Amino acid sequence: MTIDEIRDNFALLDDWDDRYRYVIELGRTLDPMPEEEHSSANKVNGCASQVWLSRRTGRNGADEPVLSYLGDSDAHIVRGLIAILLTLVSGRTPKEILAAEPIAVFDELGFREHLTPQRSNGLRSMIERIKADAQQALAASA
Repeated sequence: MTIDEIRDNFALLDDWDDRYRYVIELGRTLDPMPEEEHSSANKVNGCASQVWLSRRTGRNGADEPVLSYLGDSDAHIVRGLIAILLTLVSGRTPKEILAAEPIAVFDELGFREHLTPQRSNGLRSMIERIKADAQQALAASA
């Protein structure tokens, strides 16, 4: 699924209860994370729920690093937020990830008004983690 498909589907849903159900459904589409990757190294600090992000680094045709992620949470709505976030950043180069503005996309979808402060902080923590990974991969490839 692309971010444009998610935007289009969000636009079709007027009621926030329906949008929450859709976000939960998106969370069910996440690739499963192997149990051994639910580790303290992959745990994202600063989230009210338990959140894990596991990174894989590959290379694209231009021999640039590409970061891909698996994500998981013990909260259904957070799994959905992870699914949206990974749609934006997973499979991208560090430069693309650093140029991305996930918060702006979540704001565009209306989440600023509909997430608790704890969930908003957790989302920021996930984004900071991914941006730090991108910085690290960029520095390692220089």
